[in-house]
Amino acid sequence: MENIERVLTSIENIETLGTAADMNPRMPKLYVRNEYNQNPFELYSENEFKRRYRFFKHTVLNVILPLIITNLQPFNNRGLPILPQLQILIALRFYATGCFQMVCGDLNSISQSSVCLIVNKVSAELSKLLPRFVNFPRNMTTVKRKFEELGKSNTHHGLNNIIGAIDCTHIKINRPRGITHSEAYRNRKGYFSVNVQAIIGPDLEIFDIVTRWPGSSHDSRIFRNSQAYARLVNGELEGVLVGDSGYPALNFMLTPLLNPQTRADNNYNYSQLRTRNIVERFFGVWKKKFPCLQRGLRSKLTNTSNIIIACAVLHNIGIQRGDVYDDGDLTDQTPEVEQHRNNERSTTGLAFRQSVIAQFN
Repeated sequence: MENIERVLTSIENIETLGTAADMNPRMPKLYVRNEYNQNPFELYSENEFKRRYRFFKHTVLNVILPLIITNLQPFNNRGLPILPQLQILIALRFYATGCFQMVCGDLNSISQSSVCLIVNKVSAELSKLLPRFVNFPRNMTTVKRKFEELGKSNTHHGLNNIIGAIDCTHIKINRPRGITHSEAYRNRKGYFSVNVQAIIGPDLEIFDIVTRWPGSSHDSRIFRNSQAYARLVNGELEGVLVGDSGYPALNFMLTPLLNPQTRADNNYNYSQLRTRNIVERFFGVWKKKFPCLQRGLRSKLTNTSNIIIACAVLHNIGIQRGDVYDDGDLTDQTPEVEQHRNNERSTTGLAFRQSVIAQFN
């Protein structure tokens, strides 16, 4: 009898709870998205839109979005999916500000975790376009002529047969976790970074980029292990690169003289510096266009590499479409040039450089 009374009592308690729940039903969730309230494509003028997203509206809608929209489309409408148009704007906003993902999410009424997923997804899709938008031109005639013009002055002629200017820049990151060699990412200035190599054309376009090396890696080591080096050695690329004193003197690499003695030496150094300065100028333009590269990235190494490559792809898309970001004195900004000696050189490389110097007599 006692067991039966306990069961009846439990049933009465359950019925009482059910009645209370019916009297106080749970409030339905309220979903609010800026994509429905404020459309950035309609809210901002062309100039305001470009200041916030670094591209004109037609470039985003008609060029960038169609390239990756297929993989951004939601499979269904469950969970209030975010439209591809808003996804690309969230990613562009992150690239263009470098602010915390939570702030980017607050601007669009989206959680920080969603912003993180969107930035990583969009960056991964853009990085797949690297072979399409970042490569050496098939016809180098125009490139060589423009580089020769860069090195010219009233009293000096330019360098011949130049196909690119090469240098490296450090992108600040958080200390990598989950790897045993995380100290390898601490560069000589004391902070953790990825050392990014870029080969730049005369119009600030990117011909080649390498993003996989830790901050402690020397510039010459990165170059020695790059695909561009292999193509130059094998003769697939016909021409010469210009680099700073951190690179070896090779028969396809012109570097400056550290101790010029003659007038020809000084004239050569002057022309080489004017030609090489395009890559220094590029890094200033690139990092100001995408401040996330200047302020640093806090993502995983794989996502960090994708974000850097995505910014490279977007930069070249802007140049090809004539959608260039200009912010006052942006084009006149020249970052600090790091001068350091590299004792690595080849006999043929020194002989080749000496033959070029002889032309400045």
